[in-house]
Formats: sequence, structure tokens, C-alpha cells
Amino acid sequence: MKEPRTKRAIQRKQTVREDWFAWIPNEMDELFGSTRNDLESSNFMLSVTLDEAFSLCAEGQFESSREMARIFSALFDLLTLRVVHVIRTIKDHGSHFGTLPNVNPLEPSNFRGTAAQNVAVTNNLLAKVLFRGRTRFFHKLSSLGEIIEDLQNEAHWIVADLCESASPSPDLAWRHLEVLVYDLNTCMVETTVILKSFFCALPPEELEAFRKRLADTIPSRLMANPGQMRSFDSK
Repeated sequence: MKEPRTKRAIQRKQTVREDWFAWIPNEMDELFGSTRNDLESSNFMLSVTLDEAFSLCAEGQFESSREMARIFSALFDLLTLRVVHVIRTIKDHGSHFGTLPNVNPLEPSNFRGTAAQNVAVTNNLLAKVLFRGRTRFFHKLSSLGEIIEDLQNEAHWIVADLCESASPSPDLAWRHLEVLVYDLNTCMVETTVILKSFFCALPPEELEAFRKRLADTIPSRLMANPGQMRSFDSK
């Protein structure tokens, strides 16, 4: 007889840290590894582009640094969409099957931007004072989605100024973009940690359903309008 999900959830005593180092079955480990590699590869390309822009600014090649902005924007969107897709897949599966991993609240000190820090403060406070279990898990996913949407919108505004030569100080604009990259990287890391804990909680019989959701192509409407990414509270 299948063990009730609520009972399985109560019996999970591991912490998020213990989940990170825990063994998971090979099929889960391969899926986790490939997903993590995809995210980190996108992050690496974005970081290389940012470093190149800083080098151009340091050499006084401001026009060349402006030309890098479009490449940066495309790579920023790519990482954003990949992180959001993983978050949404976890959210959808958890909503449908009731699979709930261990989660820690967001730490404001892990972010550099004011808006991201404010969202993290709220999530941290509610998780410690009010939220437990299911609500705590889904609120963290929603908070990450909110931060990522704000980061992408702000990146688009700054890049638009750079491309239109409206920014009088390209080097300062790139410094602002560096903060956004830092906070997006934090969201990526948080998502990766949640994913590992999710695999620790995922029953083997649910793996194929989760794999199919994760393998789904990112909706074209998100590519056309990447600023409108959040649907965590719409279902």
C-alpha cells in the first residue's frame, strides 16, 4: 500500500544542508547534474561578457562596450528564462503531486540590490514568524520569481540606455548591471539548492512526470515578452 504523502513529509528529518550532500538515485542525480550544468553554463557566458565590457571601459573603449550591451541582454534573458523554467517546473509538480522539499528562507545579505533585499527580508520574516511547510515553500518560489522579474526589467532599462547612447557614463551603467548579475546568480544558486532538496523528497514513481515537465520547451510567449514571467500565484 502506498504510504500517504503527508506521512512521508513528516518523516523527512534532513536539513537543506544535509539534502545538498545526500545521495539520490542515479537517474535523479543525472537530471539534477544536467540541469545544474545548463544553468551554470549560461551564468558563465554572462559573466564572461560582463568582464569583457569592464575591460573595454577600462581601456576607454566606451562605444565598443555599448555594443556588448545587446549580447549581454540576450545572455541575461537566457539565464533568467532557464532559472524561471526550473522554478516553475518545481512549483507545478509540487502543486500537482504535493511533493514538498526542505527550504530555508532567503537571506537578504546574499543580495546586493535594494529591491531584491527587500523581497528577501519579507520572505525571511514571514517564513520565520508565520509560514510553515507548504506555504513557506511556495512563498519562497514566488519571492524568487518576483526578484528575477525585477532584475530583468531593470536590466532591460539600463541596456536600452546603453544602446541608445543615453547613458553618459557607460562604465557606471555596467557597474549597475554587475549588481543585477550578482543577484541573478544568487537566485540561480537558491534554485539549484531547492532543486536538490526537491529530488531528495521526490518519490521515484514521480521522476518521469517531473522529467517531462523539466524538458518542456520554454513557452515562446516568455521569449517574446520576458518581463512577464511570474505565474506562481495564478494557479
